[in-house]
Amino acid sequence: MDTIIISELEVWYHVGVPDAERAAAQRLLLTVEMERDFTAAAVGDDLRETIDYYAVSRRLLGFGEGRSWKLIETLAVEIAGVVGKEFSAARVRVEVKKFIIPEARYVAVRVERES
Repeated sequence: MDTIIISELEVWYHVGVPDAERAAAQRLLLTVEMERDFTAAAVGDDLRETIDYYAVSRRLLGFGEGRSWKLIETLAVEIAGVVGKEFSAARVRVEVKKFIIPEARYVAVRVERES
């Protein structure tokens, strides 16, 4: 299986357990790994036979509009589902980094789902 990686896409989503934390959008970094067989894309040099990573990035940049989550775990699972379904990825790995604990560089969750 072949892989496309979008590394540390900066997004601003409303996420956090307390209402006050979700009140303002906060910076998150998303890393999304999408697996699919790219043989046909490579042979035909055809974007339609692969995953359009630009389209995925645009979808994720707008994914948080009008929405909020308490848990980054929920967010990661939802992103994996959307990418798998809408972009025909056979397997999706999503890592969400959040910068909420001052003493830590970041906290993160990582999920993996098969379509």
